[in-house]
Amino acid sequence: MSKQRAERSPADAALLFAALGDETRLGLLQRLSRGGPASISALAERFRVTRQGVTKHLHVLAAAGVIEGRREGRQHVWALNPTRLAEAGRCLETIARGWDDALSRLKAHLEDT
Repeated sequence: MSKQRAERSPADAALLFAALGDETRLGLLQRLSRGGPASISALAERFRVTRQGVTKHLHVLAAAGVIEGRREGRQHVWALNPTRLAEAGRCLETIARGWDDALSRLKAHLEDT
């Protein structure tokens, strides 16, 4: 992975986590992770959302780079983008390390006083 790709902006991370911050979109991601690529019709069957609603959620996820769509005949099939999901994991790990470091510094400071 290039250095530029590893250092995404906070705005890019915000777009990613905003896309992940919706119950229906998380459900769509879970479905795609368990069942593999699927059409809008197949995805809409499992949710209490219209096909148009599912399509809107899929477009939000695609804009954040979490999923990718492709045409297969008359259907649009969606699949996970594991690279982007891994970036989300790395972002959370970086934040967690920052908190761990801050807590360690606080503990050392309190023990020194």
